[in-house]
Amino acid sequence: MDKIIQEIKKLSEVPSYSKHDRFVQGMINAINEKLVVQDEMLPSVNKLIKALGFSRETIMKGYKDLISRGIVESKNRLGFFVGNGNTEQTLNVALLMYNLDTFEEQFYRNFRHELGSNIHLSTYFHHGDIEIFETILMQIKAKYGMYVVAPIPHPKTKELLDIIPRNKLLMFDRFEPLDGDFNHITQEFGQSSYEVFSKLAPKISQFDEMIFYHSPDSLDPKEIVKSYKKFLKDFKIRGRVEKEYIPGSVQKGKVYFTLDNFALWQIMRDCNSQKLKPGKDLGVLSSNDEPAKEVIGITTFSADFSNMGKLAGHAVINKEKIQLTVPMILFERKTL
Repeated sequence: MDKIIQEIKKLSEVPSYSKHDRFVQGMINAINEKLVVQDEMLPSVNKLIKALGFSRETIMKGYKDLISRGIVESKNRLGFFVGNGNTEQTLNVALLMYNLDTFEEQFYRNFRHELGSNIHLSTYFHHGDIEIFETILMQIKAKYGMYVVAPIPHPKTKELLDIIPRNKLLMFDRFEPLDGDFNHITQEFGQSSYEVFSKLAPKISQFDEMIFYHSPDSLDPKEIVKSYKKFLKDFKIRGRVEKEYIPGSVQKGKVYFTLDNFALWQIMRDCNSQKLKPGKDLGVLSSNDEPAKEVIGITTFSADFSNMGKLAGHAVINKEKIQLTVPMILFERKTL
């Protein structure tokens, strides 16, 4: 029983957990770790009050919560016991994504399929807004057995993710450094984008100039900007970074590179209206591959979001450790 109490006490390190959160999640952790098994007696209310310093109301409320989930049983005059020992029902999964762009939908579909029909999945979107990110995390803390999170590159992110016990976190998409050991399936943008530019150097050098549209206020990876500038210098290619694409400004002899789909489609629209042929009169490069870009023939580089979703789902359902940086794949098509 002392080991159960220790599991509850461990969660005092999670500053945003209430006493109720710590009690319920600590009990679940103890069961998952096989510190207590089906039909085994759990600590009495009085013992827990003495050991934890919690109020009777908090302990009783926590036990009632566990009973309502079928994890704990109350036997008249005997005390509280582990129910069927199956906490899979508490492995409700929270998926916190940026939004549902086409490439992220590829992740979602494969992740959902891999989980199967028996796992309940709740999906949330933070849209790259740190305040929304914080609000969602506060609302869902201690309510799910697993949290699959696409973090925001922000100084506050680490503090917010400390809400989640490391063994219940799977980070995906971008990598944000955290203390402790945790699962992640994430991208690397610096070296990988430099390698992509290098492979495309012979084609890019056939044009007069390369223009990369990147707003410093956007959430687009800053590492790509550094790699782009290094590439221009190393390969002696004329190029620049502009904050945004001005509709109607497309010109022959340029290579246009953007991470923004809205700007991409405007460039393609302007090419069509000015009867300029991408791949011949000018070049176009995009990121985050998706079916529409494949059909049109736009050269892209991208992580495999479909496979990322499969791997994440497999790791969650099988409770496997995974710490993987997925490679960028270059899809050379007619626009470059």
